[in-house]
Amino acid sequence: MEQFAPGKVLRGRYRLGRILGRGGMGHVWQGMDVYLERPVAVKTIAADLLSLPDRRRNALARFEREAKAAARLDHANITTVYDAAVTEDVCCLVMQLVDGTTLDNVIDGSDGERLPVPAAASVAAQLCSGLSAAHAAGLVHRDLKPQNVMVRTDGLVKILDFGLVTVLSDADPRLTMTGETLGNLAYASPELLAGENPLDGRSDLYALGCLLHYMLTGHRPFRSQRPAQLVTQHLTEVPPQLSEYGVHTSASLQELVNALLAKRPEDRPSSAAEVYAALVPHVPAPDPGFAVRRMPPEDPRRPFLVPQGPVMP
Repeated sequence: MEQFAPGKVLRGRYRLGRILGRGGMGHVWQGMDVYLERPVAVKTIAADLLSLPDRRRNALARFEREAKAAARLDHANITTVYDAAVTEDVCCLVMQLVDGTTLDNVIDGSDGERLPVPAAASVAAQLCSGLSAAHAAGLVHRDLKPQNVMVRTDGLVKILDFGLVTVLSDADPRLTMTGETLGNLAYASPELLAGENPLDGRSDLYALGCLLHYMLTGHRPFRSQRPAQLVTQHLTEVPPQLSEYGVHTSASLQELVNALLAKRPEDRPSSAAEVYAALVPHVPAPDPGFAVRRMPPEDPRRPFLVPQGPVMP
């Protein structure tokens, strides 16, 4: 397996730049498609996953599965996959480079900064739109968190890194590698933390509930710094109400957050499309002149006003 470094060109086409992020499967790089002369994001697999022959086979199989699954998704609220290579020499996934910032940079939860209700509802509606397409394709994200939600400079919301998806129609537990953390504990569903398999889209809806709570209050529903206690909180404790953080909103929105954060999947909304419909009354009213008048540069704190409709189940 090749060593990756800034300046290296993969497949004779993709030049690596700086590292944008690190995850359980590898690094994400800012890159350049030297053939089409466009910026791209390049995900490379972690070398330590390939250090042993048995792990190499599993890692390559999982990465190939990720590439094919992600390439099937074609939706405005999901990062587009351009290309992939899965060989013994090169293992990379080439994706759309999104110009914007992640949700954790939009909201600094350290001091309780939060979004207004219409903005938070618009972000959540766009996430529902993207998730509905993924779930219709039989995919679960499993790692939905602020760092995997990009708010583009024009306000369009993009879901990043379907790197831990599970193919619902063909689940294979052998592709879950020992020691890998699936999902971020702060946003992980009870069934994910309990190791239940297979998961369905309602696990992502729980994470969406955590995100909606975070956007509205500036705080995660459960905030222990000890992993074991945080897991216990997700599994057993009732999340705090929005009003406990001084957020006074309609009963219907509080009920939606409560439903999303239900411990049992069967007690949550049945689909992302159902959640989208519940969010519609809370999103900003469309501006009739929005499509035709010249607009100033967008503030990424102001989400796009017209979320794309979800894929109906």
